[in-house]
Amino acid sequence: MNSHCTTTSVACFEGHIRPQGWLWAGEIHMTHLSQIKQETFFLFNNMGCYKYIETIFIPIFILLLSLNSVMPCKDQLSTTFYDKTCPKALATIKSSIRAAVSCNPRNAALLIRLHFHDCFVQGCDASLLLEGEGSEKRSPANNGVLGYEIIDAAKAAVERVCPGVVSCADILAVAARDASVAVKGPSWSVRLGRRDSTTFNATQAAADLPRGDFNLSRLIDNFQRKGLNAREMVALSGSHTIGLARCVTFRARIYNNASNIDAAFASSLRENCPPTSPDGNNNTRPLDLMTPNRFDNNYFRNLVRSKGLLTSDQVLFNGDSTDSIVTEYVKNPAKFNSDFAAAMVKMGEIDLLTGANGVIRTLCTTAS
Repeated sequence: MNSHCTTTSVACFEGHIRPQGWLWAGEIHMTHLSQIKQETFFLFNNMGCYKYIETIFIPIFILLLSLNSVMPCKDQLSTTFYDKTCPKALATIKSSIRAAVSCNPRNAALLIRLHFHDCFVQGCDASLLLEGEGSEKRSPANNGVLGYEIIDAAKAAVERVCPGVVSCADILAVAARDASVAVKGPSWSVRLGRRDSTTFNATQAAADLPRGDFNLSRLIDNFQRKGLNAREMVALSGSHTIGLARCVTFRARIYNNASNIDAAFASSLRENCPPTSPDGNNNTRPLDLMTPNRFDNNYFRNLVRSKGLLTSDQVLFNGDSTDSIVTEYVKNPAKFNSDFAAAMVKMGEIDLLTGANGVIRTLCTTAS
């Protein structure tokens, strides 16, 4: 090594003119990496400063390559993603979803649940919609999940106006937002650009989807593994202000004398939910008896009165850490709406496929 390079690597720059095409550190761009690497090696090697490249520039290259591989997914999303390629996409989805909810208000809950169950398994990649042996759709964890035909209809409508452009994953995300709005719930901006998976994972569905008998600690842990905190978990649980649940999911709660449940409420539920399975397993009751077809904060009011339908509902207000969040949402419905919208945005961007990853499925039920 030359003597003038032994004291400081900075000296290697002094008195030398930057070669044509050279980029200083602050100017590095990923598209120039190969050029930079060749030129820096030639320049410094001739100056006797190979050690500088080894200790300074190579780590920079590695860092930039690493950032390029982990950062771009969400950065590729945009609310205007289809403005040029399919300008009628959002209006088409909205029209289809509004018609479905108008036909049956329960469909709003089904669509929000579909989006949730999709995102919690492999990320928001529409893998839930795939048919086939061993599919997520056929997993016991998704028993009672309905509404697939609504997404199929919305996808078909979009395909008619711009074939092969809009992903099923994006349609799921937009449909959940439009479903909320259709029943007087909050709206939010949906960043688009998701692509569809060609695979499903029933094993992960069984492991990662929360169940109606979860206690609070299991709920918090389940959501944290998806990057969602306790407040976001409570806010998302508020989607149970609409929709129905089957007897099989709340039978244990209403026949358990130790359960924290209003006695008259439990008695009324037993009328349509026999104590022994499989009798009445698929009989349904509203998750929110007060306003089952309107998105509001009555779900949380029910919890304060010990009238949560599922065990996983009532544990949110049972003398534990989330009681204060429930109380806040009872007093401030606007705060619930804003927290729910923010949590839906965050949930809707879990482990996405974007760019060259994934595909645009022509039919949401098949991988092609």
